[in-house]
Amino acid sequence: MGTLPAIDVRRAATRFHTQAGWLDSWHSFSFGPHWDPGNTGHGKLVVLNDDRVAPSSGFGRHPHSDMEIVTWVLEGELAHWDSEGNRGVIVPGLAQRMSAGTGIVHSEMNPSPDKTVHFVQMWVLPDTVGLSPSYEQRDVSDVLAAGGFVPVASGQGHDGAVTLHRSGAVMWVGRLAPGARAHVPEARHVHVFVAIGSGVLEGAGALVAGDAVRLTSAGMRAFQAGPAGAELIVWETD
Repeated sequence: MGTLPAIDVRRAATRFHTQAGWLDSWHSFSFGPHWDPGNTGHGKLVVLNDDRVAPSSGFGRHPHSDMEIVTWVLEGELAHWDSEGNRGVIVPGLAQRMSAGTGIVHSEMNPSPDKTVHFVQMWVLPDTVGLSPSYEQRDVSDVLAAGGFVPVASGQGHDGAVTLHRSGAVMWVGRLAPGARAHVPEARHVHVFVAIGSGVLEGAGALVAGDAVRLTSAGMRAFQAGPAGAELIVWETD
């Protein structure tokens, strides 16, 4: 029996919310102490956290295992450290993927003494558990500037994307100019998140920053950016 088509709009203000002084985080799905058995993911996407971290603070060293973790910075800088010897600073336009595999310890800190960092972190279940931990990052700024949706992290072998160990998953990012129109990818599960700006998604209506739409076997849908443009993060998964 096939999956019935569905368009499920989730407004920004309805997300779970964590405020911890240095952290202002909005969770699209159940996360940590925020638990709803009816909201644990969409397809194989199980975490989408919209985080703002205050200057000179962040997530200290902590472990993960058996998860594909993608971090996308919207504004500011985020310093990465992990127990596999990887170091770096992530800025807008630089895609980062960390495969936790059998186990990895990492930290994510805001190195700026005076500017907040705003980023989105997303977790996808891998095809196989027990992989060796790994890390990858790529600068996709130039291709994003051309407009349309760009594959940023992929389990389908897209050129220029960081590699996901989930064969049915692709993360796309679109930086759309004011009024620009583009079609979101078509798949069984598609999650459209408005990270910056606003616009209109066919069949879902007007959307603003923080809003999301969960498409299930809904076919091809067009998005038109609002008067200030928009940056969208779109996941397709099996």
